Amino acid sequence: QVQLVESGGGLVQPGGSLRLSCVSNATIADVAAMAWYRQVPGNKRELVARINEDGITYYSDLGKGRFTMSRDGIKNTSDLRMNDLKAEDTAVYYCSASNGRGDVYWGQGTQVTVSS
Repeated sequence: QVQLVESGGGLVQPGGSLRLSCVSNATIADVAAMAWYRQVPGNKRELVARINEDGITYYSDLGKGRFTMSRDGIKNTSDLRMNDLKAEDTAVYYCSASNGRGDVYWGQGTQVTVSS
């Protein structure tokens, strides 16, 4: 069973930065793609960024131009660097991994709060 653990969330002022990290116990064969999502209570979980098995990165409009996702394809870890944070970025951020065979694994999430 693939396990993912996020860290790095917290309270930050508007305009500030945070770096979220995701570590996993997955092997190379377990993971085809990794992604970051976020969710606000009462809303659906939304894609923030994704790196596919071919290394191509996709950013949704949520963080395009402000967020940068990286991935270590050997260790199956990932970082999400977030700059110029806004109040609307407040959410629980989740790391996910998919194996390309229909299985998707999730971390427990890390809270990001942007407030002065």
